[in-house]
Amino acid sequence: MNTSPFHKKTAEAPSNRRDFLWRSGGGLGGLALASMLGREPLLGSGMLSGTLHHPPKAKRVIQLFMGGAASHLDTFDFKPALIKHHGEKSDFGEHVEAFQNGLGPWMRSPFEFRRYGQSGKFLSDIVAPLGGVVDEMAFVHNLVGKTGVHSQATYLQATGFQRPGFPGMGAWVSYALGSENENLPTFVVLPDHRGYASNGPKNWASAFLPTSTQGTTIFPQRENPIPDLHPKVGFVTKASHRAGIDLINRLNAGYAKSRVGDDRLEARIKTYELAARLQLSATEALDIAKEPAHVLKLYGLDRTQKKYPDKINVPEETEYFGRKCLMARRLIERGVRFVQIWSGNDNSFPRRNWDSHEDIERDHAPLALGMARGAAGLIQDLKQRGLLEDTIIHWTTEFGRMPSTQGSKGRDHNPYVFTNWLCGGGIRGGTIAGESDEWGYKPLDRANPTQVYDLHATMLHLLGIDHKRLTVPHNGIDRRLTDVHGHVIEKLIA
Repeated sequence: MNTSPFHKKTAEAPSNRRDFLWRSGGGLGGLALASMLGREPLLGSGMLSGTLHHPPKAKRVIQLFMGGAASHLDTFDFKPALIKHHGEKSDFGEHVEAFQNGLGPWMRSPFEFRRYGQSGKFLSDIVAPLGGVVDEMAFVHNLVGKTGVHSQATYLQATGFQRPGFPGMGAWVSYALGSENENLPTFVVLPDHRGYASNGPKNWASAFLPTSTQGTTIFPQRENPIPDLHPKVGFVTKASHRAGIDLINRLNAGYAKSRVGDDRLEARIKTYELAARLQLSATEALDIAKEPAHVLKLYGLDRTQKKYPDKINVPEETEYFGRKCLMARRLIERGVRFVQIWSGNDNSFPRRNWDSHEDIERDHAPLALGMARGAAGLIQDLKQRGLLEDTIIHWTTEFGRMPSTQGSKGRDHNPYVFTNWLCGGGIRGGTIAGESDEWGYKPLDRANPTQVYDLHATMLHLLGIDHKRLTVPHNGIDRRLTDVHGHVIEKLIA
């Protein structure tokens, strides 16, 4: 006897493709396939909503991405050996493939390091604002990359693959968990105010996941934070704008009636509906005017300026990064699942990113102090609101920088080891999971480095997701964020 779900009388046949896929694929699996094929939103919930793989410790993620490759040696990874041997010819004991010409003498950090917190963690002076919250943070100093090329390395950290065509981590989280607020996107990206880092929007694309999971780009410091959200011409009134939307809805509804079973138009309509809701919800979420003075001060927003110097400077970096951190708090408390904050834009001259080939002190000091003030304010603010316990904050960059000198003041690329840190959301604060060697050149234990897959697996685990089970078939392969790698870093979990 044929028991296939397809073997039914004509009268009982699925009325459209979604019904067909639901019945044939079975429950959520069918919905997953329908969503993929139709590129449609997830109908108000994520694939795993209500059916997580295990109890979660976190509900959301805020990722801080330092575009251009922040130096671990000048921020979080203290190396006394570089102080002792500063200026001596660098001897790595092996052949080193440098990205440019960065194999000069050993170079100590131009910044002093001091101990902070009960954990006694060494931090550079340029990230000193984080000293007050360092016991909330867990550090990974033995992270390794695969390439010293910015674009590929950025892809790897952002998507788990070092080539284009794969969803960003935020898109995976969006796909799995959905939004807690139908009036806001699930995944929001706050780029550097000067422009995108390497790869631009491809870092937060949905790729083969439903298009509704891609990151929505917002520039909170601009007059028009979300491009094209509001009409900018004088002849469009609220009434005419509403009338235009009503007309489009009628036309779309009529078109959809004559094409039952084609879900692509429904997906487009849902996108327009979200945009209409955003006109109210996003405007309110991005308005910090009613934030009390003590909160603005916490993020370094108590002394903003209308105009900043042409040279990179601390006040400018503090305002713009702090503003994005405050926006992130306002967004996650309104139900956004994943917020990605970027510092640094692509290949700008003079430097406006972390790619300090020429002068570490000139570039890193303003960027790091601005980042640290905003990040410290974010951690404190989330903690006092009871949000830190179920919000993961993840600080990352595409690779580190060499312990040897490039020129006289800069550092070349170092994909062989670098630092990440995490806090909140079930992370065990005050810990170090993995060390670099005495020079900060490679992992101390070269046989057991940490890879980005491990960090992704750990964050998904804290969100209640088994990284091996969150898969989507694409081109004949069950794709996942962690590719075929990754393990949960138990030492990071409280």
